[in-house]
Amino acid sequence: MKTWTHPGGKLRELGADALSDAELLAILISTGLRGKPATKIAEQVTLAFGGLSEMSRVPLEDFLKFKGLSDVKITRIAAALEIGRRLSREALGHGG
Repeated sequence: MKTWTHPGGKLRELGADALSDAELLAILISTGLRGKPATKIAEQVTLAFGGLSEMSRVPLEDFLKFKGLSDVKITRIAAALEIGRRLSREALGHGG
């Protein structure tokens, strides 16, 4: 069995539950900058906002302060957070 070192491979091998919030975010970020991989950017963002729950309440403009997060990456993150909100509402029976 192959042992993955990047979050996407880890997710495939071990399942999403095995990943930290930062690793899940790194998958959405996809690529980083020279000398600053997506995992490092994701760790900074997660640390700055205190986790995914808090991150979901932050205005999108606040993500722009992180070098390596483009409009496309921020939009991808916002979409994923909204999917999570909608799934949560459905699970609670509030529809959408």
